[in-house]
This record gives sequence, structure tokens and C-alpha cells, in this order.
Amino acid sequence: MDRDAAAMTGRIASLRVGRIAPLGPDRVASAFIKNEVSGPVKAGALGLDGDHQADLSVHGGPEKAVYAYASSRYPDWAAAFPDLAARFVAGAMGENLTVDGMIEDDLCIGDVHAIGGALLQVCQPRQPCFKLALALGEPRLAKHMVRTGQSGWYYRVLREGPIAAGDEIVLAERPNPDFAFPRLVTIVNRGGATLSELNDLAAMPGLASNIGRRVREALDAA
Repeated sequence: MDRDAAAMTGRIASLRVGRIAPLGPDRVASAFIKNEVSGPVKAGALGLDGDHQADLSVHGGPEKAVYAYASSRYPDWAAAFPDLAARFVAGAMGENLTVDGMIEDDLCIGDVHAIGGALLQVCQPRQPCFKLALALGEPRLAKHMVRTGQSGWYYRVLREGPIAAGDEIVLAERPNPDFAFPRLVTIVNRGGATLSELNDLAAMPGLASNIGRRVREALDAA
């Protein structure tokens, strides 16, 4: 994978926010379903203006402020679950940003992206919960996301500002060029980090603090 900062660009294909509403047959409160927004939206420290979270113990907060998902992953999902192929379109994963030209493999932990008037930092992968299955009516989706590593990524907002569909995503800074994002996805989803990887992660700028705590606990146990 070429991680040359000068070569890294993507684009926001669509931008979405959601309000809390009943989800699935059990009518679980969730803001999983996101509606497309036209025009600029402020990216603030706790997320996009107008975007809500039902359970703040596991969703939202500064290190899950904005969720991005690669548009090029959707054909893979359609192939894996052909009965649901028509559902795998922008927004199906509950993302705020559907991104063209960039996937998890193109990222490193802590990458800083300039988007519109904001600066956003890649800090952790998504760990799917049961609401993914509720939204699409397929209980195998979360396991498939874990198995394939097609997690999408969460941003923290370093500089607040407006962003909009059509904005370029430009790599402004890469503090950890030797630790590719998919390595973190594997460690978070499957464990098995080496002592060297744990030591690297413990000192890594940009990593989400919840993962950092788990890393330090693993080091203490080792």
C-alpha cells in the first residue's frame, strides 16, 4: 500500500445525519438511519449538526464524532448477501460520510484529513452492534464486517468547520505512517496483538483513548 501523503485524496459522495427513531420490529430507539443533507453542515467536536445518538454509552462522543464508510465496499456486501443487494447503497451502514476514492487500506492511525473548512482525524474502526442487523434484517452482517475488516472509520474533529458532499478529503498529516489502519482493525476485532504492537499503540498519537486504555491494560497484564 502506498501511504505517500501527497497521493492521498478522496471525496465525500454523500453526507448524512440522523434523528432518534424506532428501529426494527422491536422498535429500538436508534439514530442509525441517516438522511442525506445538501449543502454544508458544521462538523463540531461531538459530530455533525443535526446528527443524534440514542445510546451515548456506546455511540457518539469526541472520538466517534463522524463515521465514514467507503462507497466501493457496497458491491462487496451486495455480492456476499445477494438477497439484500438493492439495500447496499450509500447510507446503508449508517454512516455520516459516504466516501469515494478511499478505503480502510489507504489509511493509517491518526491520519489528519482536511475536508471543507474542518480538520478530522482517523482514530478508530467501527465495532458493529446489533443495530446493523436490525436496520437491514440480516443477523450475519456484524460477523461479516468483523471477518472482512470492512469496518469504516471514525473521525475526531480537530478543527471545527463546515463540510459538504462533493468536498475533497485531503491527507494533511500522517503521524503514524508505519501502522496501517487495517492492522488496528484486526487487533480490535480479533485480538492477538504482539508485545511490540502493544508498545507501539501505547505511544501512538491520534489513537482513540478507549483503545489506548485497553492497550495499557494488556501491557500491564503482560
